Amino acid sequence: MRAKQEFKVVPRFPEKMEPLRRMAYNVIFSWQNNIRDIFQRIDPKLWDDSGHNPVAFMGQVSQERLECLVGDLGFMSQLEEAANRFDKYMAAPKIGDGRTCVAYFSAEFGLTTCVPIYSGGLGMLAGDHLKSASDLNIPLVGMGLLYQEGYFSQYLNNDGWQMERYPANDFDNMPVTRVPGADGRQIKVEVNFKGRPVSIAVWCVQVGRIPLYLLDTDLDENPPDIRGTTAQLYGGDRETRIRQEIVLGIGGVRALKAIGLTPTVIHMNEGHSAFSALERIALLRKDFGLSFDAAREVVQASTVFTTHTPVPAGNDTFDPELARAYFEEYSKELGINWRVLLGYGRINPRDEGEAFGVTPLSLRLSAHANGVSRLHGEVSRRMWQNIWPKNPVEDTPIDYVTNGIHVSSWASREIARLYDRYLGADWNEDRNPQHIWRQIRQIPLSELWRAHENCRGRLVAFTRRALFKQLKAQGAGTDTLRQSMEVLSPDTLTIGFARRFATYKRATLLFRDPGRLDKIINNPARPIQLIIAGKAHPQDNEGKAFIKQIIHLAREPRFSNRIVFLENYNMRMASLLVSGCDVWLNNPRRPLEACGTSGMKATANGVLNLSVLDGWWDEGYAPEYGWAIGQGEVDHNHELQDETEAQALYNLLEKQVAPLFYQRTSDGLPQLWCEMMRGSICDLVPRFSSHRMVIDYYERFYKPSSERFDGLTRDNFREAAARADWRQKLMTSWSDMSITGISSNADQGSLNVGDEIEFRAEVRLGSLSPEDITVEAYYGHLDHMGEFIDRNTLPLSPENDLGGGVRRFKNSVACRSTGKFGYTVRVTPSQARLANTFVMGLVSWA
Repeated sequence: MRAKQEFKVVPRFPEKMEPLRRMAYNVIFSWQNNIRDIFQRIDPKLWDDSGHNPVAFMGQVSQERLECLVGDLGFMSQLEEAANRFDKYMAAPKIGDGRTCVAYFSAEFGLTTCVPIYSGGLGMLAGDHLKSASDLNIPLVGMGLLYQEGYFSQYLNNDGWQMERYPANDFDNMPVTRVPGADGRQIKVEVNFKGRPVSIAVWCVQVGRIPLYLLDTDLDENPPDIRGTTAQLYGGDRETRIRQEIVLGIGGVRALKAIGLTPTVIHMNEGHSAFSALERIALLRKDFGLSFDAAREVVQASTVFTTHTPVPAGNDTFDPELARAYFEEYSKELGINWRVLLGYGRINPRDEGEAFGVTPLSLRLSAHANGVSRLHGEVSRRMWQNIWPKNPVEDTPIDYVTNGIHVSSWASREIARLYDRYLGADWNEDRNPQHIWRQIRQIPLSELWRAHENCRGRLVAFTRRALFKQLKAQGAGTDTLRQSMEVLSPDTLTIGFARRFATYKRATLLFRDPGRLDKIINNPARPIQLIIAGKAHPQDNEGKAFIKQIIHLAREPRFSNRIVFLENYNMRMASLLVSGCDVWLNNPRRPLEACGTSGMKATANGVLNLSVLDGWWDEGYAPEYGWAIGQGEVDHNHELQDETEAQALYNLLEKQVAPLFYQRTSDGLPQLWCEMMRGSICDLVPRFSSHRMVIDYYERFYKPSSERFDGLTRDNFREAAARADWRQKLMTSWSDMSITGISSNADQGSLNVGDEIEFRAEVRLGSLSPEDITVEAYYGHLDHMGEFIDRNTLPLSPENDLGGGVRRFKNSVACRSTGKFGYTVRVTPSQARLANTFVMGLVSWA
């Protein structure tokens, strides 16, 4: 039976303890050790039992304990110091001109274990993005969904098969607050599902200086089938998914308006929030009377889109009839026919049988699109090139910004102390990471090794406790439970493998030849132990079978003391693994790992990587930092590829990794190993930190997008209207423009290095002017078939009028290298007017 009314009882905080409340409701505790230390000091056991959730923790601390602490001078001094540092951090001014406001949309955020609204790498990346934006004081807010059940909790049955639980989140005992409106009541906004109104409540998690707004449909005024829209992350069917994305995208923009925020830039982290671009267009039409074309100019110029998925099947698509059911009426708010709207979400807009995809929609409505590593940028350009079929694949307008990790969140306490000592206490707020991280070379190898050994010892102790609990829940006998408390050794080379159990990540590659693995890990002189963790998607039976296979192998007597699988992988476990292992293993099938940030987290702790050259490791690998499995090959014969790379992995472990780890000086120090640890921290951490990543986004995308937004909205959107008219002019007149001839001074012979080559083009403009277009020479080295191996572009300037509507364009450049070259000429819409020249799909080639 449900209660008629609800009420809440909370501790009565003594006035001097009030800073505890403020710090409890800010997840900055997840990366500032001095704040965590305060809560732990109050009651260490209760802090652990609460799952390091300060709100739930403070709700359970007795009133007597709080009153007692007021008289503890040592505690109060520690609290005052932490509160002063917290207040100073929060009071720092935002960077920039005060006009920029970025809204960062994501379906999941990995902030801390006690806010379980994440599943994997996408959420971890989003959480670290907000944390670095906070440290760097970027003018940014987050927008996501507040899931009642989040992602599932994993447990294993006696046969090693993954099972799922969905524990309900108690928002009143989480560091999340209701966002009040002017009337003091929680802000609510409304969207429509097929004509049915849906009420959405707005909550907030404070991430340092950054507010993360979260949307919730579990409200009494919503019907039961609608209340469950935000129940589970990546749960339900396709209709649930489109509903979630409407809440996030359309509801998110409406929530920002209700809060009183007008973002100058929207950053869509994956296509789940693609509908935010549509809602911004609808709002501009409703609030300012703009045409669809003019509103689209504003939105397109100020939208950033990051794609994370390297395979087409991983990008959300919806059946046209399902999309019609939810968007036919909404398209009237946009001022376009719903078929036109569906065309924006198709690779081929004219193919009415093609599904409606959020990635094509996002790409068409963004000024900047990017993959999340250099290799992933290449993969994405190939995958989506058919949206712009007239462009070579290298001109597909998808750039890359390699992901990074928030070092303060992932560095262990021991390693963080070394950073404080040798980099300075404020190293995590430094905006010049390359400069400050050079000081890592000052850390003595012996200090680094002692810190790492402490981390490994803590990981082994945690693993034993976790395995004991896991086996006890399965009904294991006394002998098995006793043995679980003796598995692994704190002195043995430890390899970690923890991630989603998607099949392309090949979790079982290391177990392909159990006999060979037995000889390697049970070598009496150079033993190895493995700790494995990860979840398969509830509907991924093949991934679950991988887990079961590993569990059964780990139970064999030859492996039972060397291999452990830990259930219910989460952020807290991840922190222990990436700091306590010696080697971080990653063996995806190249090029299907978009980036893979877990290895970066390991690097931040001096853990060495052993990985396939995919994702970030394709950029970061060098022999002095770790090991590469293979040489970056891509083989479509998966069976042969798996066999070849499994043998390569065994050889590396047996002949390089283990011998180097156990090679010790007279005082027991693995000096060469430690030099690799220190070198990888020094050189790789600043390159693959989320501070560097967020600065990249801010300088390359956010600032230019915000400036374009200001320019297009100034003077009652005059420039937006003019830009829309200009675009229409181009669309109707482009076919009348043509390249009538090209030439160069190299056409009749060879040139020497250092000579100038002059490119010339004659263009019939039709009704266009030279200011409407960009004419470029497109040149580079050629292969034996006459195809471009590489390419450069050179803008050509308008010169003399040749009569008959033909204009000559020319420019020159010095020849810098030798070889066989070729060139052609292309014409695109004016690059001076558009952030993304190719998004219109207009290009003419000689």
